[in-house]
Amino acid sequence: MEKPIFLKNYMEDVVLSYLDEVLSKYPEICQCEICKHDIVAIALNNLPPKYVVREEGELYSKVDTLDNQYRIDVISALTKAVMTVKDHPRH
Repeated sequence: MEKPIFLKNYMEDVVLSYLDEVLSKYPEICQCEICKHDIVAIALNNLPPKYVVREEGELYSKVDTLDNQYRIDVISALTKAVMTVKDHPRH
C-alpha cells in the first residue's frame, strides 16, 4: 500500500510562527480567533507560497532557511494585515 502524500504551504507555518511576536507589538488589537485568522489569511495572500511535499509526516522538499529579507517580508505582511483587521474587524 502506498503512503499518502500531502502538500503543505510551508509559509503557513512561518506566518504562524511570527504571529504572536507581531501581535505583542499591538496590544490594542483584538486577538480573538476570528481576527487572528483574518490576519494570517491576509498576510498569506500577500506572500509567495512555499509548497513542500510530505509523506506520512516526512518532509521531502526542504525550504531554504529563512534569510533576513525573508523574515522582514513576513513581518511586514503580518503588520499590514494587523492594520487592515484593526480598521475593518469582522466580529
